[in-house]
Amino acid sequence: MPFKVFTYNKAFILESGRTLQRFHLAYHVYGQLNESKTNVVWIFHALTANSDPLDWWQGLVGKNKLLDPSKYFIICVNMPGSCYGSIGPLDVDITTNKPFYHNFPWFTIRDMIKAYQHLKNELGIINIQIGIGGSMGGQQLLEWAIEEPYLFEYIFPIATNAVHSPWAIAFNASQRWCIENDSTWKEENKDAGIEGMKIARSIALISYRQYATYKDSQKGFTDEHDGTKVFKSETYQRYQGEKLAKRFNAFSYYFLSQTMDYHDVGRNRNGIEKALETVKAKTLVIGISSDLLFPIIEQEQLAFYIPDAHLAVIDSQFGHDGFLLEFDAITSLIKNFMQVNKDYHKNIYVSPN
Repeated sequence: MPFKVFTYNKAFILESGRTLQRFHLAYHVYGQLNESKTNVVWIFHALTANSDPLDWWQGLVGKNKLLDPSKYFIICVNMPGSCYGSIGPLDVDITTNKPFYHNFPWFTIRDMIKAYQHLKNELGIINIQIGIGGSMGGQQLLEWAIEEPYLFEYIFPIATNAVHSPWAIAFNASQRWCIENDSTWKEENKDAGIEGMKIARSIALISYRQYATYKDSQKGFTDEHDGTKVFKSETYQRYQGEKLAKRFNAFSYYFLSQTMDYHDVGRNRNGIEKALETVKAKTLVIGISSDLLFPIIEQEQLAFYIPDAHLAVIDSQFGHDGFLLEFDAITSLIKNFMQVNKDYHKNIYVSPN
């Protein structure tokens, strides 16, 4: 299904102080908005995904799945700065008639939400029944639930945090360093920095998985065409870098990683505790037991400060990527929460293996 495009033709001021004369957002919708406009599900995607959840979250979205288009009006927007239809670094800057490239006015998470609000109003959405997103998607969800406390009935932030940690920022900084040290990075063309991005992706993958994931799936060697043997874990790292390079660009990767680094729901709100205390939605925070990048302590913080929130921990060997793979556990937790949320107590729930 092709994405739709929303264009905002008025001045839009970013947190950085820069002003865009217009911006556009690519988005997908599935299902129909009911007469009372009470069946909206807003999905927020993570770093390198797109606005089509049927492409990357099939275990949760689709016919007879948790988020069924026959029941819900489902919307997902491609993040500004990405390369899947929304305004991004390869688009033309109308003030210069040239692509932005390195001069792209990157969006903070809060800027993204303020952009989405214009699309929400254009679509006539007054309330959102369910907001859900993992990782960077969860960061957007939390920001919006604070910005408009009465917008969401339920929110399900998964494997995410209130402020990006020094640990996670260090991973992103090392990845940007790889891109910066690509000899082509300063060039103004769409492929600039792509070799550096491949290496950056291999670093990121280590933070997305964990020891047991590699032990179980990347043990031993692979036979090369010239007869040599190479460690499977080494060929896997190279494969993942090449795979991303076929569908993404270094500019989007670079700027979106900066967006993550500046995520802080407490900025100009008297701290994260005060900010989280304003959330009014019924909240189930979901964490992944083996997540190295967004460890459980970060989800515990969310559940502690969001009023009447609950925390569920999925026991998984997939690390951070568990939010993309543990469909059955996520489905079970959310269904149960929505059915009996009044009977929950603020506690930690560990899903069955």
